[in-house]
Amino acid sequence: MAKKGALRPEVLPPEGHRRYYDRLRSRIHGWARRRVGSPASTVLLAGPDLFVFLSRLVRDGRVPPGDKVKLAAVLAYFIAPLDILPEMLLGPFGYVDDVVLAAYILETFVNGQPPALIKDHWPGTERAMTVIQRVLRLGKTVLGGPLWRRMRRSA
Repeated sequence: MAKKGALRPEVLPPEGHRRYYDRLRSRIHGWARRRVGSPASTVLLAGPDLFVFLSRLVRDGRVPPGDKVKLAAVLAYFIAPLDILPEMLLGPFGYVDDVVLAAYILETFVNGQPPALIKDHWPGTERAMTVIQRVLRLGKTVLGGPLWRRMRRSA
């Protein structure tokens, strides 16, 4: 019997995603520790869990192919060096748009899926939808109106 919280090998993210996740988590936690309580740090701290959640969902056969394409596109956006807020220029703050976009796409996806699928893949300690809604609520504040509207139009 697997211990509670242990992942089955078929739902672990690929090795490249795990390494990226570890680097992402380390950078974000170091940055956020210096800005505890800011809306940006709250948004960013959800990033690693959303990234792992996306990578697990993309690999699950229960996820419809059309949804996998959207989820994979968000994963690619996370990894892309140039996007609306480039990480290479802004450091961890550059992940804000990635995290907000992930939450935006996941909000619709999670609402339309069986709870067991979400539970099987969500790595966080809070409910997935609680985290997603918090990110979306703070995302508009952190990104600002024009950037928020641009991101929503492109999603």
